[in-house]
Amino acid sequence: PWHHACFSLETGEAIGGPALNPIPCYSVVRRGSRVSLGEKREPPQRSLGEVALPKSIVVVGAGAAGAAAVEALRREGYKGPIVLVGDEPPGPVDRPNLSKDYLAGTAPEEWIPLRDPDFYKGLGVELVLGDPAAKIDPSTRSVHLKSGRILEFGTLLLATGARPRKLAVPGGDLPNVHLLRTLADSRAIIAAVSGKKRAVVIGSSFIGLEVAAALRHRELEVDVVGPEPVPLARIVGEEIGRFVKSLHEEHGVRFHLGKKPSKITQGSVTLDDGSELAADLVVAGVGVEPRTELAEASGLAVDGGITVDAQFRTSAQNIYAAGDAARYPEPITGKPVRIEHWAAAERQGQAAARNIVGKGRAFTDAPFFWSQHYDVTLSYVGHSTAWDRIETLGSLEKRDYAAAFVEKDKIRAVLTVGRDATSLEAEAAFERGDFAALARLFSKS
Repeated sequence: PWHHACFSLETGEAIGGPALNPIPCYSVVRRGSRVSLGEKREPPQRSLGEVALPKSIVVVGAGAAGAAAVEALRREGYKGPIVLVGDEPPGPVDRPNLSKDYLAGTAPEEWIPLRDPDFYKGLGVELVLGDPAAKIDPSTRSVHLKSGRILEFGTLLLATGARPRKLAVPGGDLPNVHLLRTLADSRAIIAAVSGKKRAVVIGSSFIGLEVAAALRHRELEVDVVGPEPVPLARIVGEEIGRFVKSLHEEHGVRFHLGKKPSKITQGSVTLDDGSELAADLVVAGVGVEPRTELAEASGLAVDGGITVDAQFRTSAQNIYAAGDAARYPEPITGKPVRIEHWAAAERQGQAAARNIVGKGRAFTDAPFFWSQHYDVTLSYVGHSTAWDRIETLGSLEKRDYAAAFVEKDKIRAVLTVGRDATSLEAEAAFERGDFAALARLFSKS
C-alpha cells in the first residue's frame, strides 16, 4: 500500500507522495547495552523566519498536486491565507482507485476522499468547490471564479490537471458511453453496470485495462478494442504487453486489437473492419489532454503543457504550475516532459510548495506509477519513451521480474513485478543520477 511513499527517519513526516499522514516516531533511549523506545515525538513546528513570503496563496485545482501543495505549505510553516479551488465536490479524492478497487466494488466510497472539509478548516485552508476558476489576470494577481468572485493572490499555483479525451466517432456522446476521470464518472459507470451483461472498453491503455479488470470483477462480459497489435507495447515493450494481455484473457477478457471504433449505438460498437460488438455500456480510455486553457488565455508560455522550470515557476512572475498540466525539465536528460502519474503529481505539488516559501531546490524526483491487473501489480520508475534494448531479470510467469529500459547504454526506466526492493533501489539511484548503481541492479553475475 505504500507505493514508494517517502518518510523522514528523524520526524516520521510524510515528505514524498503518495503518503498523506506521518508515521509514528519515537525517541530512542540507550542505557548501557539496552535500547528502548522513549516518548512519542510529534512532527516539528517549522518557522519560515525572515524570508519574503507571499501575502496569500491561491491553488487552482484540487487534484493530487493541488491537495499535496496546500498541506506542504502548512507543514513548511506558511501561515498566510490559502484558498484551494476545485471543480466539483467532494474535493481531493484517491483518483487511482477510481479505476481499480472502487470501480471493482472492493473498496467502499468512504475510502475515496483524501480529506474531509473539516480537515481543511483545521488546516486554515479555504476549500472552494463547485465554483471553478474562469480567468486569471497576472497583472492584477487575481483569479476570477465562474460565480464572479475574485480571489487576489500573492502567489498562484496552477494544478489544473488533465481531462479525458472524448471519442470522435458517431455515437461517441451517447448516454451509454462513459469517460473516467472523476468520482462522478466512476459512480456513473457503477450505476450503469446494474443489470447489464456486456461492456466494451475502447482503449487498451493502462486505465482501459484496469477498467476491464474492474468490470470483470463485477461479472460483466468485457471486450477491449485497441489500435495497437500488442497492448502497452509502446510504453513497456511487447513481452510485458503480451503478459498483461494474457492475464486479462485468463480472466475472460476478449481483445480486438489493431482496430478502432467507427460507430456506437445504444446496444453495439461497430469497428473499422465492419465487425460489430454487443455493448450495454461503453467506457472510453483513449488518453487525456492537459487543461492549459486558463494559462494560455492569461499569456503564460504553453507548449504541450504549462511550461515551467525545475522549480515549477511559469513564465509569469509569482505563478507556478505542477501536476499533469505542467511541462518541466526531466532531471536526467533536461528535456521538457509532462508526466501523468499520481505520485509524481503529488511530489510536484509538494516541491512547488517548498519553492513558493523559499525552501525549494531543483526537482529531481524520479517519476513513479503502478498499475493493478487482478492480483498482479506493475511498478514503473523513471521515464523512457524510446529504448535501444530491454534487459530483464527473473520471470513474468513466476511474478518475479524486473526490466530495464536502456537508451544509449544508460538505464532510463525500470519496471518490476514482485520486486519492490529493486524498484525502490532504482528510484533512489535515479534521483542520485547513479547509473552505475542502476547497472549493478541488472548485473547477472
